[in-house]
Amino acid sequence: MADETIPEALAVLWRDPAPTRRAGGLSRARIVDAAIEMADADGLAALSMAKLAERMGCGTMSLYRHIANKEQLIAFMLSAAPGPPPAPAEGADWRAALDGWAMGLWQVYHRHPWVLAASTAGPPVDPGQLAWLDAGLAALRDTGMAERDKLAGVLAVLHFVRGAAALAIEAPTEGPDYPRLLHGVVDRDRFPALASALEAGAFDDEDEDHGDAFRSGLSQLLDGLSLKL
Repeated sequence: MADETIPEALAVLWRDPAPTRRAGGLSRARIVDAAIEMADADGLAALSMAKLAERMGCGTMSLYRHIANKEQLIAFMLSAAPGPPPAPAEGADWRAALDGWAMGLWQVYHRHPWVLAASTAGPPVDPGQLAWLDAGLAALRDTGMAERDKLAGVLAVLHFVRGAAALAIEAPTEGPDYPRLLHGVVDRDRFPALASALEAGAFDDEDEDHGDAFRSGLSQLLDGLSLKL
């Protein structure tokens, strides 16, 4: 990528998307790995160049020889943390391939919850995240769908996975029980559809990681995509 107008972090990533992890000494790859471990453990807000340097046993200025600032560091983390997208099984049809892609993305968000907040600045332009977008589109390669419809379908799945993961990850573990709270405030005259869902137990979720609800919603979404074929 030769466009000089792109941010420096992206220019670095496109020049050297997979830097070598040397056994000793500092390197961009080792710094990014350590930063991802910190963010996984304590959240993105707890990450700073000073704390990262302390964790790595070096001076803060040593980090700046490899990474310009925290903003650039986060860009590198977002490209590295997801890892490669899952390869579809041999002979898998579009639905199985896209289902596997979505499940892989769900697992990325659960391994690295900070990615949900860090990736809201705009559409992905780095090589790591674009590899995932490319894999999602590749799942629909042989469907005969128009390219615009493929992109719309993959983005719909992406946004569903992000939203479902955020709800699952950020669900409170303490405090009032949500269904019970709703039963106390929802009346049928004002919210008839919501009242019906409550009475049917739709909000009674015993699935601690919300995985069953996620798989059910994903299946319905893929059913909708099949209507475009």
